[in-house]
Amino acid sequence: MTQTDTTPFQALGLALPILQAVAAEGYTEPTPIQAKAIPPVMQGADLIGIAQTGTGKTAAFALPILHRLAVSRRAAPRRGCRVLVLSPTRELASQIADSFRTYGARLGINVAVIFGGVNHGGQIRTMAGGVDVLVACPGRLLDHLAERTVDLGAVETFVLDEADQMLDLGFMPSIRRIVRALPAATQNLFFSATMPREIHALASELLTNPVEVSVTPPAATAERVAQQVLFVEQARKRALLAELYADQALSRTLVFTRTKHGADRLTRYLEDAGVQAAAIHGNKSQAQRERTLAAFKSGRLRALVATDIASRGIDVEAVTHVINFEMPNVAESYVHRIGRTARAGAAGGAISLVSDEERVLLRDIQKLTRQTIPSFDRRNDRVLAAVQAADAVAERAAPPPARTEEPAAPRRTDRHHAAPGATPGDRKRRPQRRRFGQRRQAQG
Repeated sequence: MTQTDTTPFQALGLALPILQAVAAEGYTEPTPIQAKAIPPVMQGADLIGIAQTGTGKTAAFALPILHRLAVSRRAAPRRGCRVLVLSPTRELASQIADSFRTYGARLGINVAVIFGGVNHGGQIRTMAGGVDVLVACPGRLLDHLAERTVDLGAVETFVLDEADQMLDLGFMPSIRRIVRALPAATQNLFFSATMPREIHALASELLTNPVEVSVTPPAATAERVAQQVLFVEQARKRALLAELYADQALSRTLVFTRTKHGADRLTRYLEDAGVQAAAIHGNKSQAQRERTLAAFKSGRLRALVATDIASRGIDVEAVTHVINFEMPNVAESYVHRIGRTARAGAAGGAISLVSDEERVLLRDIQKLTRQTIPSFDRRNDRVLAAVQAADAVAERAAPPPARTEEPAAPRRTDRHHAAPGATPGDRKRRPQRRRFGQRRQAQG
């Protein structure tokens, strides 16, 4: 970038090393949320940003934060950080951290990620000397705070990303505990795809005269997503889903289920139907999740079956379709789900398989989004009925599927539950104190 070259990003006043990193990524113009959010954040204002996924929301706070770090150089505090970003899931936390590393590559910024599901020892060593930016999931961060391996007393900027999803997942009590560990003078930024009343109430408690920026209505769906509803019996959803994959246009799809076990069962069904599929959810190890995401991004999988929590942070280009195999219980989650497709100006499709029992959920979604989604009735379909009957026969004849999950931990022994072969003395022995990080389930 020469001195005579000018871009809209330069007009925002970002430091030259950041502009160079942005240009190296091929970006020349800020997205609407970036153009609105970057100036006030650079000036140190508190902010509420409402924008859907895929609109450049992460860069909207990462770029101005990096600028503030660049113009105010100081060493990070031991066991602490200058910037704290909270994320609901491991995948999203990793992607946020990657964005900070990419845009701050020419600044010498230290970035760390803390979440569950991995060994805590490496996290302790990373935080020992302090970092500039810490991206964390609430549960594991609270573990570190309890063990005094992380200190938030010197945080200058606090970002709560995907605030509405934090609410849906029940993280609000944890977030309030984390906020109490922050300095009073912290700059606070809230970003979300929707802004429920509860989140707005929390923002009013924590933020001081916040700037509010919004590039979409609070519950709008992506404009380029072609949505449709297929009414079908619950028992025939699998047959209809397999039929949909006869259309080769469904080349890279996200399929949503409500439960982890449901995701595994549906994945096996799709694989038996000849569809390259894999599941991602909280019961998978971090290594499994990373391998699955890599296969999906490379195009080796046509279907990635996910739960809502695991799907947050899945930032994959060219997702052709989102399929709601089961409708979300929370209407706002529908907005998040279909926001996985039609990113960066591309077109996409969203197909929802709706049973009679889920019609009330569909009404809630249409009320929230203020739209009527085109629908087609596949109930009492003879072809689907025949496939369902054939599936039932095949399932009765097939042996039970082999376990693909990692084996469960051995049952803990105490005076009520003794391991096989235990002596009477073993029955009286109290279980050992749980080690660090075992108090909480891995997030996502």
